[in-house]
Amino acid sequence: MTRVKLKGINTIRKLLADGSRAVYRYHRATGLPLTGEPGSPEFISSYARAEETMRARRSGETFNALIRAYTTSTEFTGKLGAATQREYKRMLTKAEPEFGGMPIGALEDQRVRRDFLDWRETVAKVSGDREADNRLSAISAMLTWAVERGRLPANHIKGFKRLYHSDRSEIVWLPEHISAFMGAAPIEMQRALIIALHTGQRQADILLMPWSAYDGTAITLRQGKSLRHGKPGPLLTIPCTMALRRVLDGMERTSPLILTTKTGQSFKKRYFAEMWEAVSKRVGLDKVMLPSLSEPVSLHFHDLRGTAVTLLSEAGCNPQQIATITGHSLKSVSVILDRYLARTRALADQAIFNWENSPRTEFANQLQTTVSPTKARKG
Repeated sequence: MTRVKLKGINTIRKLLADGSRAVYRYHRATGLPLTGEPGSPEFISSYARAEETMRARRSGETFNALIRAYTTSTEFTGKLGAATQREYKRMLTKAEPEFGGMPIGALEDQRVRRDFLDWRETVAKVSGDREADNRLSAISAMLTWAVERGRLPANHIKGFKRLYHSDRSEIVWLPEHISAFMGAAPIEMQRALIIALHTGQRQADILLMPWSAYDGTAITLRQGKSLRHGKPGPLLTIPCTMALRRVLDGMERTSPLILTTKTGQSFKKRYFAEMWEAVSKRVGLDKVMLPSLSEPVSLHFHDLRGTAVTLLSEAGCNPQQIATITGHSLKSVSVILDRYLARTRALADQAIFNWENSPRTEFANQLQTTVSPTKARKG
């Protein structure tokens, strides 16, 4: 007798009150119970009915319908940050002209992976590798949700190889770059740079930072990107440097937010980016040479976050101390320090200063060359 291996079956074993054990089997996609022993006509018949129920449920369902179900689900609206929701909706909408009418059943065929990858190639030629990867990532997140909800048996694009690779851990603002920007930027942009450099926070968190977060000595906040599974991230308390306190204490509080436009309005992300980019281009920060790189790069606002990490380390802070200020993971701090800081003159100078002033290295500092007695007699 040939035994056919059926897919999509959940097996649950339970210990009953009388001490005996029971085995229950369910059709994964529909949740319907399967009766009889595996391989028996009764079991095969109940499995076939469950498969037919699944096909009936999916008849008429399309890729578009799956987008609607996903973006209105609790997992989407309650577990993802507002910015992530907006981006996912934007990117899924971009996929609708190509895949909107695709039946849900087509997503079960592993050959659909090729269709999605071919589409990504087309997007990359028009909008770049990063945008193409991000659109496919949004689709993959939706398909994973569909698998977890029993709507699909598998996500056939999960783990796709990305086209875009970016490692900006070696890119930091040097003192001359900061001086050039501060000398040409309007006061609003100058304040933003100082806050970013002295706190190591992301642009989104800085633009939304309220005056209530500042108590005169420290800034307390929860990073927006740290929201995971509907739960807020840990509370960060950042003691303010004297320079940062001087800036904040000298500002007029015309809004609940610390950073505002000259008219006292909150900054929109795009408007802030346009102002920042205009100053950066005017002073040549769109093409700068860094000691560790062989080609010119463009300095971004986000690079100030890595710059803060390097400055804190050069000031003698260890990775754990840095992480409590910037909110980075210890792994991210280590990557930044390993890629850039190990080659800076400031760290080397600090290391030699420690060497020359530590009691543990006193014996080494006293070493001098001498002429051996044997060689002296021969001379």
